[in-house]
Amino acid sequence: MMTFEDLTTHITQALGEAEVSVMDRTGTMDHFTVKIISDAFQGKNLLDRHRMVYQALDSPLKDGRIHALEIQAKTKDEAQGG
Repeated sequence: MMTFEDLTTHITQALGEAEVSVMDRTGTMDHFTVKIISDAFQGKNLLDRHRMVYQALDSPLKDGRIHALEIQAKTKDEAQGG
């Protein structure tokens, strides 16, 4: 089973400083929505941002701890409306 802390750790290890919020979509702890705010996304298009997150979560995606993932990835400026 994947905890919110585990998800956050995987993401911050890969992206560096990031604000991460996680929601369990089904109550089964394997379908998640993650919202990530990080300047690591600066200059990246949506597809590249998602690839970065999928790379960070490669192991739990491959071993089945994560079955479904919805990603919202923004820079700090985008999150603040700027």
